[in-house]
Amino acid sequence: MRECFDYDRSMKEGPDISQIGALIGDPARANMLTALMGGQALTATELAGAAGITLQTASSHLSKLETGGLVAQRKQGRHRYFALSDDEVGLLLENIMGFAANRGLMRTRPGPKDPALRKARVCYNHLAGDFGVRMLDRLVADGDVMLDGDEADLTLSGEARIAALGIDVSSLKAQRRPVCRTCLDWSERRSHLAGSLGEALLGRFIADGWARREKDSRAIRFTPEGERQFTALFP
Repeated sequence: MRECFDYDRSMKEGPDISQIGALIGDPARANMLTALMGGQALTATELAGAAGITLQTASSHLSKLETGGLVAQRKQGRHRYFALSDDEVGLLLENIMGFAANRGLMRTRPGPKDPALRKARVCYNHLAGDFGVRMLDRLVADGDVMLDGDEADLTLSGEARIAALGIDVSSLKAQRRPVCRTCLDWSERRSHLAGSLGEALLGRFIADGWARREKDSRAIRFTPEGERQFTALFP
């Protein structure tokens, strides 16, 4: 009986994961959060459409998500937009997706864009999918990123390589968030590159015309030349 009492008491101390679980576990809220994984700020109307619910119901869900610290509201004129609060939320959601995939908990009807999503997609603000994993693998193999468990660090040779791509490494270091982070990829079930470097690299690929984001999708479509350039850089 003593053991049961101690166990019950311990459950009342420390972080309360049940609150986060309840927020994410609701199907409508899960769909809304997944829609925001594209990194774009969306209106309540757009999120209601993504969740298949009414605007009034969506507003109620968004209020709960905002109170729970999972989404943040942005105002632009008379319009209100919602986005994930920060990188931590994006990483949490991608990790949950990876966990679900590892347990075989997949959507029963993958859409026609599923192969494209598996190849290359945006994960909040960085590149995921096969291309995202390939990029991190090459950076690690070349000694440009050092991994220590789930921790990742950009080496001196890595700084030179990234600078050669026209990315200001000092500005990445000046940000509050980590330069490099690993993020479990739900489709590849291995890690891809997150952090300010992951965001900067995806931004460079798009700015250079190597890739573009498909409309109303998280899929990233590389042009033939862009794929050639990417493959040459991360063989």
